[in-house]
Amino acid sequence: MTEIARMYGGSLYDLAAEEGLETRILEELDAVADILKQDPEYLHLLSIPSIPKKERCALLDEAFRGKVHLYVLNFVKILCEKGTLRELSGCARAFRVKYNQAHGILEATAVTAVPMSADQTARLHEKLEAVTGKTIDLRTKVDAAVLGGIRLDIEGTELDGTVKNRLASLRRSIAGITV
Repeated sequence: MTEIARMYGGSLYDLAAEEGLETRILEELDAVADILKQDPEYLHLLSIPSIPKKERCALLDEAFRGKVHLYVLNFVKILCEKGTLRELSGCARAFRVKYNQAHGILEATAVTAVPMSADQTARLHEKLEAVTGKTIDLRTKVDAAVLGGIRLDIEGTELDGTVKNRLASLRRSIAGITV
C-alpha cells in the first residue's frame, strides 16, 4: 500500500467514522474497487489524461450516482481528478485497516491442502477468537503444496503447522548433522 493510499483511505475512514457511516462506506468502497478491478479498460479510460477531468468525472457520476453514498462517489471522483484512481484498491485496503483497528477485528487466512469443512472452519474461528480476544475475519484457501496441516496468517504473523514446513525443518536438521 502506497503512502497516497494510506493517506486518502485513512482520511475517508476518519470522515466516515465521524458520521457513523464506516460500515456502509467500507462495503461500498470495496464494491466500487471490485467493479473497477474487474473492468481494467474502464479504469484505463478514467485515467487517460487527454480526456478532460470533467468528462471522466461525469462517467463516474453516470456509473455510480444513486448507487453508492455521496462520500464514496466524491472520493472516487477526487482520485480521478488527481490522476490517482489506480490507488483505489490501496485506499480501500487502508480504510479496512483503520476500520479493523477501530472495531477490534483481526484478519486471518487459513491455508490447507484440502478444503476445510464448515465445522472445522467454525471451530478454528471460535478458537482464534478465544485466543486473541478479538473478532476474527477468517478466510480459507486451499493449496495442495502444503501437503497437510494448516498455515495461519494473522495480520502478517505466520503460524506454519503444515507437513511441508515440518519436512523442510527435518531436512534442515538432517543436513546439519555431522557424522
